[in-house]
Amino acid sequence: MKFLLTMILTINIMNAFDLTPYKGKIEQLSDDEKYVLLSKGTESPYTGKYTSEKTPGVYVCKICGTPLYNSSDKFDSHCGWPSFDDTIPGAVKRVPDADGRRVEIVCATCGGHLGHVFEGEGMTPKNTRHCVNSISLELKPKEEKTLASNIKKAYFAGGCFWGVEYYLEKLDGVSEVTSGFMGGHVKNPSYYEVVRTDTGHLEAVEVIYDNTQISYKQIAKTFFEIHDPTQANGQGPDIGKQYLSAVFVNDAKERETTNELIKQLRTNGYDVATQVLDASEFYPADEGHQNYYNKKGSKPYCHGYTKRF
Repeated sequence: MKFLLTMILTINIMNAFDLTPYKGKIEQLSDDEKYVLLSKGTESPYTGKYTSEKTPGVYVCKICGTPLYNSSDKFDSHCGWPSFDDTIPGAVKRVPDADGRRVEIVCATCGGHLGHVFEGEGMTPKNTRHCVNSISLELKPKEEKTLASNIKKAYFAGGCFWGVEYYLEKLDGVSEVTSGFMGGHVKNPSYYEVVRTDTGHLEAVEVIYDNTQISYKQIAKTFFEIHDPTQANGQGPDIGKQYLSAVFVNDAKERETTNELIKQLRTNGYDVATQVLDASEFYPADEGHQNYYNKKGSKPYCHGYTKRF
């Protein structure tokens, strides 16, 4: 019966989408994959391989390989299936479901069934949840870029990452500053997980710079002058573990430089609370948190420049 249903619905889908180019790929699908992708079936909750997956990358259609979702739009809805609050533009088509109550989502290229979309639940600022079957997707992990020998990365945490990013990206020799998280025990945490649960992460920034134009010491020195390194419980009105001051060092040389600056600050009368920690994996925040003040057209509320050296 299941096989007969699959064949009937496959014929219906082929009437709306041209699957001829994907015939070979369809023949390679398992019965369960055909059941979901072609027969509009649903895998059991919490059984899919991508339900809790947080690896950066792009999710593509299992049939035609069309990019559908960015991992940065994935969030944990605790519903038992992978959830995304946005799609790659034009990649996913909405179709009234046969039950008359829900809205089905299919690959806009081949018509493969993905799942259903729900709105108004308030789970993310975008107020949308694409509830997708893992079996309909394939994850293409993001490839790390190889940096030239003169291009370096540095990591700092000084309260809300919006303000730290705002000032450090203005430095000559700094090509990019990314807001994100570092220092915790949860892989690829979301902003809401860091704020609402104890992931152990600090809001941090990744600074990419050219060391032939600006030194690590110059960047670190600026970091100590754009936030209050003496505040031990957060930064300004932002109180909490995720807002603590810290420098995440990549090697012994960065640690030595940072400790020298802290020693100089203490000599100048500052009771420095900044921690010096080993750098660990950095997780970029979603796009809505990048270049926040530039997009908003305003200045940071708890960061500003104060000469301390």
